[in-house]
Amino acid sequence: MVTDLTNDGQGGDALASPPFASLPMYDWPEVRDQTDALWSAIRIQLEKRGMEAPAALERSLDIEALWTAPGLILSQTCGFPYANFLAPKVTLIGTPDYALPGAALGRYFSVLVARKSELPSSLADLQDRRMAFNMPHSQSGFAAPIRLLFTNGVVCEADAVETGAHRASVCVVANGQADWAAVDAVAWELAKRHEPAARELEVFGRTPETPGLPLIASADMANRAEAIADAVDTAIGNLDTAVARALNLTGLVRTKPGDYAALAAPLPIAETLPALASR
Repeated sequence: MVTDLTNDGQGGDALASPPFASLPMYDWPEVRDQTDALWSAIRIQLEKRGMEAPAALERSLDIEALWTAPGLILSQTCGFPYANFLAPKVTLIGTPDYALPGAALGRYFSVLVARKSELPSSLADLQDRRMAFNMPHSQSGFAAPIRLLFTNGVVCEADAVETGAHRASVCVVANGQADWAAVDAVAWELAKRHEPAARELEVFGRTPETPGLPLIASADMANRAEAIADAVDTAIGNLDTAVARALNLTGLVRTKPGDYAALAAPLPIAETLPALASR
């Protein structure tokens, strides 16, 4: 899961009073104003369709608890948790398209990055190099590279380090605490613009593409899914060009739950990262 939540250290266990919304997955401080502008545009469209919507996004509470809480009108999650445990508990709204070069609409991939001074020439070079990953239930930061290593018969003997966020993984690799990482391609675009440590790194590969990060709502919103999707799609289309560019947003793809089913396949962690599996 992409964990660039940027909650500024805030957290909590209590749930917000419904209705509420969150857009946490690419909510970096540098694009917070643009994320707020996106939500404002969505809120206007929701209200035009007769739905009550909060004035501001929820940023102070635990997002994983919010994903399944009653009253959630819109949030964004990662494909791995969606496929593995969220799908029966939430309503899928669709998948934003971030205009990634080389990816189909509504799809994304991870870039493999390492220090420019120690760039691997192939996946086989990763055998003795330490991987940084954001968290073990991330599609882009963990599941995708694990499956890529397994498909190519690569076993990483070095231990791996969990960082908590894609941005943190970029920094950990840049400062030498790890040797490589798989970074969500949208987060990488943000890093190139806003994270100085990214200048020390270079892309040496990429994972196969999968459906991007889905927008979800409460299971109670199932009968309003099309209206919410229409609101989001219209809002994105009406965004100021500078806001859309800052967020890399171009539209909404009407994905279905089955589009994410492949992401629920077991991960071959022991076969690819034995040191991590044996902890």
